[in-house]
Amino acid sequence: MIGSISGAVQGSRAARRCRAWVQCVGCLGAGGVYHSTSCVDCKQRTELKMEEASPKMKAAYIERHGGPEVLQYGDLPDPVAAAGEVVVDIVAASINGADWKVRVGDRKQPTFPYVLGRDFSGIVSAVGEGVTDLRVGDAVFGICDFGHEGTYAEKIAIKAALVAKKPDALSHVDATALALTGLTAMSAIEDTLNLKRGETILIQGGAGGVASFAIQLAKHIGARVITTTSARNHDYVRSLGPDEIIDYNERDFTQVVSNCDAVLDTVGGDVAQRSFAVLKPGGRAAFIASGPQAPKPDRSDVTSLRPPAERARKHLERIAHLYLTGAVRPPEVKLYRLSEAVDAHRLSESRHFRGKLVFKVR
Repeated sequence: MIGSISGAVQGSRAARRCRAWVQCVGCLGAGGVYHSTSCVDCKQRTELKMEEASPKMKAAYIERHGGPEVLQYGDLPDPVAAAGEVVVDIVAASINGADWKVRVGDRKQPTFPYVLGRDFSGIVSAVGEGVTDLRVGDAVFGICDFGHEGTYAEKIAIKAALVAKKPDALSHVDATALALTGLTAMSAIEDTLNLKRGETILIQGGAGGVASFAIQLAKHIGARVITTTSARNHDYVRSLGPDEIIDYNERDFTQVVSNCDAVLDTVGGDVAQRSFAVLKPGGRAAFIASGPQAPKPDRSDVTSLRPPAERARKHLERIAHLYLTGAVRPPEVKLYRLSEAVDAHRLSESRHFRGKLVFKVR
C-alpha cells in the first residue's frame, strides 16, 4: 500500500510538470533525482523521489486493527542502529500467539504502520556507537524488549544486550523457534514455579511451542510431568518425554489428575480456572495465556502466578546451552514467507497446530 500511494502521488506531480524541471547530473547515480530552483511543485516531487531512493526493506505490517486480512506486505524504511543497538538482517522470525492479539487490538499500539513480531534470528549488518561485543557478520538470535516489536521484516534495530550469538549447530529457523518459547518456559518452570526434582507438574497444551520446551525442561530437572493434548498430537507430545498424556477430548483432566505440586497453563480461558482443582494444598500455578494478570484462584490454599519472562542475553545463552547439551530440542516447525502473513495468522489464531510457526525471511 505504501508503494502504491507514493506512486499515485508521484504520477500526479509528473502530469503537471513545469518547464523549470532540470535533471541534476550529479544525482544520476542515485536514481536520477530531479532538482529545480523555480517551481514549488517540482520541489515537492523532488522530495518524493528522494524518499523513494532511500533504502527499503520488505515487511509484514498493519495500518489498522482487525482480522488477519489487515496484514499487509510491502516496503518500509530500513532501520538504523542507534547508540547501543545493532541492525540485524533477519533470516527467520517466529509467529507467536501474542502477535494476533496485538493485531486485533487487545493491546493498542500508538502508531501505524506497525510491524508485529517479537523474536528472530539473523546476521548483524550494522553496529551502533558503544557496541563492542558484537560485530558485523555475527550470527545472532534475540527477543524484542517489552513493548517493542518488529521482527516481521527483513531488518530490525535492537539493543545489543537483547541478542546473543547463535551457535553454529543451531539453525536460524530453530533458534527463533526456541527463543521466546524457551524464555517463557524457563521463566515459568525455573524462576516462577521453582520446580524441583521429584515434584509433579501438569502442563496444559503440551503440543504448543512453550509447552513443548517446558515438558523437556521439567524432565531435565527431574520432575514428573503430566500434560494434555489431542489424540492427533499424542505421538509428537510423547516424543518430548512426559510421564503421562491426557487426551482432553476424551477425559476431563480434573477427574484424573490430583495432588500436583505445580501447574503451567498455556491454554487460558476455562482451562486456566479449572487448573487450580488439581493442585495440592500449598501448590502453585503459572499462567501465560490469561493476560497480564494471573487468574484469581477459587481456593485460598494455592498460589496463582504470572511469569515475567525478563528479556536479557543470559537467558538466550541458557537456551543455547540447553540445546547444545541435548536437554531440549526444537519444536516441530511450519514455515511461511513474510508475504503469507495472513495465512500464518489464521492458523495461529485457530490454535490447531503443533510446535511453532516461523517466517523464513531469507
